[in-house]
Amino acid sequence: MADDGVIDGILEELRQALLPVGETELEALADAVATAAEVFVTGQGRSGLMGAAFATRLAQLGKRVHVVGSPTTTAAGRGAVLIACSGSGRTRSTVAHAQHARALGAQVWAVTGDSSSPLAAAADRVIAIPAAPSIQPGRSVFEQALLMLFDTVVLRLMVKLGQTAERMDARHANLE
Repeated sequence: MADDGVIDGILEELRQALLPVGETELEALADAVATAAEVFVTGQGRSGLMGAAFATRLAQLGKRVHVVGSPTTTAAGRGAVLIACSGSGRTRSTVAHAQHARALGAQVWAVTGDSSSPLAAAADRVIAIPAAPSIQPGRSVFEQALLMLFDTVVLRLMVKLGQTAERMDARHANLE
């Protein structure tokens, strides 16, 4: 396949999106998830899909985790962490989930492209993934960077929780 520079362009966009994210923010999110009684993940569209992928890895790490809106989601409250994902930070249902979870006593993390958004205002902690103009449609850079950010947190959690890839593979879905 001929490369007309598109792959290089996408990789550079991702690099620029992730460089501003601080190591201390990632470490703090990993600490919050590691010590949480339960983790809830919310988001809509492609951001929600990246959140669901993160939830899958958390389950493979042995964490109690729920994707908000799933029929098996339990009640949230003190000791829980909600991770709310929205590129715009303005998705109404995601903002509402964050506000409600915070009112219930859960710790709320917003991962958003806009640190001054309503979602950021509803959260206890914010990780901002800045999205510059892109060669890709929509908020693709945010969504791709979101998955990479979450995979980075998973690697940190593996160390914190004493997990290996083999132990995680043992928890991989087997009714496929």
